Amino acid sequence: MIAAVDEFILYDDMQYTRRDWRNRNQIKTPQGVQWLTVPVLVKGKYHQKIRDTEIDGTDWAAAHWKALAQNYRRAPCFAEIAGWLEPLYMGGSYSHLSQLNRRFIEAICNYLGIRTTLTNSWDYTLLDGKTERLADLCTQARGTEYISGPAARDYIEEQVFSDMGIKLTWFDYAGFPEYPQLWGEFTHGVSILDLLFNCGKESHRYMRHVSP
Repeated sequence: MIAAVDEFILYDDMQYTRRDWRNRNQIKTPQGVQWLTVPVLVKGKYHQKIRDTEIDGTDWAAAHWKALAQNYRRAPCFAEIAGWLEPLYMGGSYSHLSQLNRRFIEAICNYLGIRTTLTNSWDYTLLDGKTERLADLCTQARGTEYISGPAARDYIEEQVFSDMGIKLTWFDYAGFPEYPQLWGEFTHGVSILDLLFNCGKESHRYMRHVSP
């Protein structure tokens, strides 16, 4: 999706939610998929913004890298990807989840040649109302089209975008081509790191909206 747009706004002024994809992802192993989770500090009844969510400790980084090395060291492009990915884990210092996520997103985009502008929602004025806020962000960014993940259909009011003259497009994650994977039958829905370790610079061939 980042490669499909001119500007990608990291929308971390929203409430942090547990058991979501914000602080975890899946990798493929000989025993099936495995979660890699970044521990975070959740305060009270977790009425906190994503951008205010702090990371709990540093031990997770070494554990994550150990899991990646153990399960992907046989992948064709492991050494190439490890050259820039391992320092992000072992040499990085992250206090907040948003800081960590942005750093990894920037590094992956740089490797894939994705030059989309990355901004934060708090770079803009934020209105009340879920849909009104999103549509107004587009207006402030001088955008004419908003591309959304399909899960947002549950709360986005399409008429609001129409009234503001902004095209609303739903990104389709279905039907992505399979690529060579380790450990048996192909598994969808794992981290992009799986694709990178297995395909390296050829990863763009299995991604939509990414030019060779």
